[in-house]
Amino acid sequence: MAKARLIETEWPEFGVAAEPPGWRVSRDEYARRLSRLRARMAGERLTHFAVYGDREHFANLQWLTGFDPRFEEALLIVDLGGKPLLLAGNECMNYAPASPPVEAGDILLERHPELSLPDQPRAGGRMLAEILKECGIDAHSRVGAAGWKPLAPPHRLDLPAFLADELRFAAGYENVINAARILIELRQEAAPQETAFFEWTQTLAGEGMRRVLRSIRPGAMDYELLAETRYNGVPLGCHMTLKCGDNRASLASARGERVARGGRFSCGICYWGANCCRCGWVAESAADLPEAARAYVEEFAAPYFEAMGAWFEALRIGAAGGDLFRAVQERLPLEKFGVLLNPGHLIHFDEWLSAPCYEGSAERLASGMVMQADVIPSHPVFYSSRMEDGYLLADSSLQAELRRLHPDLMARCLRRRDFLRGALGLAVGDDVLPLGNFCGIVPPFLLRPQTVLALS
Repeated sequence: MAKARLIETEWPEFGVAAEPPGWRVSRDEYARRLSRLRARMAGERLTHFAVYGDREHFANLQWLTGFDPRFEEALLIVDLGGKPLLLAGNECMNYAPASPPVEAGDILLERHPELSLPDQPRAGGRMLAEILKECGIDAHSRVGAAGWKPLAPPHRLDLPAFLADELRFAAGYENVINAARILIELRQEAAPQETAFFEWTQTLAGEGMRRVLRSIRPGAMDYELLAETRYNGVPLGCHMTLKCGDNRASLASARGERVARGGRFSCGICYWGANCCRCGWVAESAADLPEAARAYVEEFAAPYFEAMGAWFEALRIGAAGGDLFRAVQERLPLEKFGVLLNPGHLIHFDEWLSAPCYEGSAERLASGMVMQADVIPSHPVFYSSRMEDGYLLADSSLQAELRRLHPDLMARCLRRRDFLRGALGLAVGDDVLPLGNFCGIVPPFLLRPQTVLALS
């Protein structure tokens, strides 16, 4: 097995897209997605499908309609033949036409005040029971309901009670089931337009991370460092995080702490389709670390990097998710490295779409999936290490399509892959395209950023 070592290298420049790619899909593509959903409904003997969304859990609606609720909640009701109905709150009525099928009249729009914020006007809307009856939902119906999380047994719903209760009252308790898994499976393969957008956002996140890490110095404030991301307004996938000084809480936001030599540091920058995270020690060498942690590289960061090397060897189209699980768990014993979460997951508009990487998983990785290299070790003394970025699985057909549509994107991805292989020794497959400019770069001592881990 290849061993990790420290090397000196300048962080390479791969370039960025000249302008943001157009990512909204066509009206015809939205129609195809609706047809795919209806085919799955028919296969599962569902007469209707209810898709819930809110500010945090918007991605299913975004994928189906191009609409993501702002502030409020929303509900899309789909049957097997007619036009779907989108119910939106007060403030989203003027925003909903951002959805191409809503604007074209392919999806009907109705104001449902109960989806609005607390204490907003509730007058003028129909009762949900009346709406469901008009949609044909009754005791002869079988309704699939999707929020964002599959639950077992299937009658456990992840919709708010004021919606779930009405669906169950209309169709009967046993006739409303959690069908979130259907939309997860339909969304696992990103469209080329979405891929181009995700490459852009991953590049934004990676370039922001480079600037943050290069700005680390003792005494710097967390807010000051996050200003280096140059946030431009692209939608966030989750809160930006930065932990330093006395802030020891995982996933913490900036709060006015200052960087301290010999202290812990972590930062995460997440946009739609992209999440770049790094962590390490504010140090120039092991001599700056607490005495108990001075074997950090040898005993913790290097074994982690070696496990990620095995992870990349397993990351292939057709591989089972369990292969990636074993690559990490066999090399990083739980009692020392504390990897509790899945060793990698899929990312889409939502930061965590699903995770095919779990013990015994026979789920096969497919072209079009965007995989987060999100393996999170944790130790009370050695702290952690991270190389979290996004990677597209792309067969020859998808790569040819991306080369035709976005030749500069493909050129960047291939240069990144060459760097991962050549400079860092990571066995990245021909069907894996690194989407961000910071992929694979792990500096364990953040005051010496040109010193990074690589495999011999």
